[in-house]
Amino acid sequence: MNPEIHTLENGLQVVFIDTKTFPTITTLLLVGAGSRYENEKNNGVAHFFEHMAFKGSKKYPNSFVISSTIEGKGGIFNAFTSKDHTGYWIKSTSEHFPTVIDVLSDMVLNSTLSTEEIEREKGVISEEINMYEDTPQRKVGEIFEGLLYKGNPLGFDIAGDKETIQKFDRTTFVEYIKSLYHPGNSILVVAGGLKDKDEYLELVKSKFKDWKKGQKNKYIPIIESQTKPQTLVRYKKTEQAHFCLGFRTFSFKDDRKYALSVLSAILGGGMSSRLFIQVRERRGLCYYISTGSELYEDCGNVVTQAGVTNNLEKVKEAIETILVEHEKVSQGHIEDDEMNRAKELIKGRLLLSLEDSSHIASFFGNRKLLQNKVETPEEVIRKIMKVSKGDIIKLANEVFVNKNLNFSIIGPFEKNDFDYISIK
Repeated sequence: MNPEIHTLENGLQVVFIDTKTFPTITTLLLVGAGSRYENEKNNGVAHFFEHMAFKGSKKYPNSFVISSTIEGKGGIFNAFTSKDHTGYWIKSTSEHFPTVIDVLSDMVLNSTLSTEEIEREKGVISEEINMYEDTPQRKVGEIFEGLLYKGNPLGFDIAGDKETIQKFDRTTFVEYIKSLYHPGNSILVVAGGLKDKDEYLELVKSKFKDWKKGQKNKYIPIIESQTKPQTLVRYKKTEQAHFCLGFRTFSFKDDRKYALSVLSAILGGGMSSRLFIQVRERRGLCYYISTGSELYEDCGNVVTQAGVTNNLEKVKEAIETILVEHEKVSQGHIEDDEMNRAKELIKGRLLLSLEDSSHIASFFGNRKLLQNKVETPEEVIRKIMKVSKGDIIKLANEVFVNKNLNFSIIGPFEKNDFDYISIK
């Protein structure tokens, strides 16, 4: 699975991945724009503009025309906004690529930004924010990163807040687009059973040739300064306590990320992982529990999230159990079969995900956009397989330290209920 990369005159990079399988494709446009490029006055604009791209463009004047054009060709489409990039994607049969690229380019490059639609969408996004507030399993991750990166846009909620978005007008979006939506800050990926890459490339050139170059705004980098454990308690009457317990790590530029993947899998990477067995199976304290990492260009974190019995003593027991397993790894208590199982889990889940052209597009596109590198699945797997037990133990001792510990929880609790949290 080798990507073919082309760079247009305006700097837009186009990546083709031909899977030589079914005649279906994912067309994904990634832009290096997200909430970490915002400020207090325009927090939420990246996510809001993602919505506005679907509300009407020069050639496709409203949301119905856009949706009926894609769905009339049997396609599905959506978009997402993260902290460091935004993506717009359409899945379709290969034969309809001309329509797909026409719609995708027009809705992103020629959004009409109707004042009427902006005002209407404020209500939609306010309800989306309300939905997140009512979904503590999702919200707890947001407040966890808000704790880690307090005072920096990286700690902002991606959707913004209801008061801020009410102040947005057309100028807000025009200025935002001018600051980040440039061809040199974007990647277009086409993955799947490609019929004629030369034809596809000519179509892409024709649709994106008028996209003007620009100077990308920079984000405010994270300066790590934590000196002791931090806790954040969000009081809410819930049926289940949802918490995140994690540590500061490093950026995605750091080669220790492969060892971090294996470490995360050992702790909470599946139903056979340590934390699933110890917290759920042995003690019956939770329904879900998992460990993962979030890495950015200048920082990162590894975090265990769980939904635990809504009882203070039971929550404390779950926390203690998690920290004990962290400590065991740091002390070198890792079995060979546990290492092998974690590596095979990562390998298998990666390969299984690549059965879907949308995952293929994301796999290559994200790396090219954020790291300006092409890394094949085979290369990632080789690096995962090279991780040794010594690498894991060394990493655990570097990461699982008291001053880097952070804890957030949503439930009917008070802050002083968790002031005790620390590594022994």
